[in-house]
Amino acid sequence: YLIEIFKDHNKKVEALIGKEFAKGTLCRYKTSLKHTQDFLKWKYNLSDIDIKKVDHAFITEYEFYLRSVRKCANNSAVKYIKNFGKIIRICLANRWLTYNPLMNYKNKVKTVDRVYLTTDELQEITNKGMVTERLTQVRDIFLFCCLTGLAYADVKKLRKVDLVTGVDGEQWISIKRQKTNIPSRIPILPAATALIQRYADHPQCENSGRVFPVLS
Repeated sequence: YLIEIFKDHNKKVEALIGKEFAKGTLCRYKTSLKHTQDFLKWKYNLSDIDIKKVDHAFITEYEFYLRSVRKCANNSAVKYIKNFGKIIRICLANRWLTYNPLMNYKNKVKTVDRVYLTTDELQEITNKGMVTERLTQVRDIFLFCCLTGLAYADVKKLRKVDLVTGVDGEQWISIKRQKTNIPSRIPILPAATALIQRYADHPQCENSGRVFPVLS
């Protein structure tokens, strides 16, 4: 049964958090499972369904549900169908399905124009006087992400030992990205160095060995 297989998949992903999967991956599959359960209730008034009944019409109706009832944007709907496809591949591998119901489904991902901040806008944020220390901290972490290209999750786990001296005698960040697990070496610009030094003596950083006291 579809939901039974989906739950088993998510349980295995959860057991491998920190080894093969990130927490965000599990969160994505949990959301996809919830959408699938809600769709079964909406369309068939069922809590689960025989996997053999998942055909092309099922996929088409599921996509329609995501776009209309759930009001998902195009790329979000495609993403959830892609997550659902992982479950289909498990079924095919185990021969619980004899054909792929996603065979004639065409991904329709649309290119999104990324909005970026200009140098002047970054400077304006830098100069902005915040009303609390907490907001100043949030602002500084955001700026560091902008100056290094690191994701929030990577900055949160950034340790002081990850700051190394390169062959050029300058300071670099040497880490593995959380999302891709690919090694990255990033030069530290003067503005980023100033932010690092600002929190060098912060009690939370001294106790944890982290570069920044990143909030949740």
